[in-house]
Amino acid sequence: MFPRLRRRWRWLALGGVVCVVVSGAGVAILLTSQPGDVSHPNVEFTDTQATSPSSTQRKPKATEHPMDDGFAWPEFGYTKTRTRYLPLKSPLRPPFVTQWRVAGRELIEFPPVLCRRSLYLEKNNGALYKISRLTGRVRWKAKIGYLAASSPACAGNSVYAVVLARGKGINAGRVIALDVKNGRVRWSRKLPSRAESSPLVASGRIYFGTEDGTVYALRARDGAVRWRYKADGAVKGGLALDQGRLFFGDYGGKVHAIRQRDGSQIWETSSAGTAFGLKAGNFYSTPAAAYGRVYIGSLDGFVYSFAASDGKLAWRHKTGNYVYSSPAVATVPGAGPTVYIGSYDGRLYAFDARSGRVRWAHDAGGKISGAPVVVGDLVFYSNLSRRSSAAVGAVTGKLVWATGRGAFNPIISDGRRLYFLGYSTLFMLSSPGQARRDERARVGLARQAGAGAARAKRKSARYQAQLKRIHKRKVARRVAARQAAVRRNRRLRRQHREICFKSHGRTVCRVPRPLVCVAHRNGPTVCRPRKG
Repeated sequence: MFPRLRRRWRWLALGGVVCVVVSGAGVAILLTSQPGDVSHPNVEFTDTQATSPSSTQRKPKATEHPMDDGFAWPEFGYTKTRTRYLPLKSPLRPPFVTQWRVAGRELIEFPPVLCRRSLYLEKNNGALYKISRLTGRVRWKAKIGYLAASSPACAGNSVYAVVLARGKGINAGRVIALDVKNGRVRWSRKLPSRAESSPLVASGRIYFGTEDGTVYALRARDGAVRWRYKADGAVKGGLALDQGRLFFGDYGGKVHAIRQRDGSQIWETSSAGTAFGLKAGNFYSTPAAAYGRVYIGSLDGFVYSFAASDGKLAWRHKTGNYVYSSPAVATVPGAGPTVYIGSYDGRLYAFDARSGRVRWAHDAGGKISGAPVVVGDLVFYSNLSRRSSAAVGAVTGKLVWATGRGAFNPIISDGRRLYFLGYSTLFMLSSPGQARRDERARVGLARQAGAGAARAKRKSARYQAQLKRIHKRKVARRVAARQAAVRRNRRLRRQHREICFKSHGRTVCRVPRPLVCVAHRNGPTVCRPRKG
């Protein structure tokens, strides 16, 4: 009996060894089958990149408002291609001083947009603010929903926004247009699902996606639906527009290109995903379109570049963790066409836009969730883990500036000032010289406002005096007319002639009775007709 037991245990041990070997082989195959980096630099690429009209900026005249500079940062990503790059003739350099701040307790996940003299900021509690660029004063506030996670867009006399939840306990959002002057609702459209896709406004239409996978094109004037497109998963990121084509990723692991005109599909492609293609990488990132390519990050840890014309894969590069961040694409002198993007692995990457080669990788020391922004030759980013922000050289990746504030998306800029996001506070930063110039402008405007108020007060006093004179003349005319009537009636009484007057719609004529006059002591003489 014991020999049989020994043989049975021997077979069991041998089976266990075989299982371990098979399992190890399976793990090895799984690991080696993971998709890797790809580079096809000869895929369609254009060295030049068109400059957005919104980047044209002029210096205001001495008689103009200091913010009438013709500049606009009208949507998330600055340009309609969402490149997040503002080229500058004169680079910005620290130290930066705080000119004003708009403090609060609610999280600000996405940056404001800038049109003319104002900023428009949407907080995560669904409140939309209009803020003066010069003073930081809140011009108006509108509660447009219960939960939001996107930037608005401004165009013409309207500001447009989407919300995740339009009310407490309502798992559906809305898209809304408000008057920039007073915050009144121009139109509002309820959506069947949540929306956190920062809207894009172009050619009189608004483009955005929703969590049920629908991409909408609405008429900006009244919110009428022009077309819909159904994607393979939730569309959380914004849409990028280039040459009549809209690009976006979804939570089905697909990147799409559709026609701006009618929403018809041009191409569709998948992410690398995980081993054996069992799960595709979802796209939260808002793509950037530049150099004839589309650049986007994925939750599978890769950063991708596709040909804008046909969706052919140009390159992909693996980071060490999720890529929620949206890319910034720029050609900074000395660096060439470069893609800047952060990862949850705690690094900010600079990729060669053509080949995907890593130019440099800056260790941020914590997760990067929001999109970096290139202003001049500096790349600004925020660190979600440490709730901090920093700027590095676009060419070298070396640290230039850092602060212990921030979390998601760091800044927008008008070229002379930085509108910087802390966790729940908006700051206006600038160089000390620019701060002095802005302070002089604020003082000058205050004096003008004071002089204008004095002029208005003097004008009001003149107007009130004129009204009094007019009233006095009217009273004098009425008194004179009454006195003339009394004298006439007395004369007619003395002459025993009839007096005609209107009574209940009839003309009555009669001889007035004689008057009886009574002189009161220390008072006037009163005359009344004799009774009977």
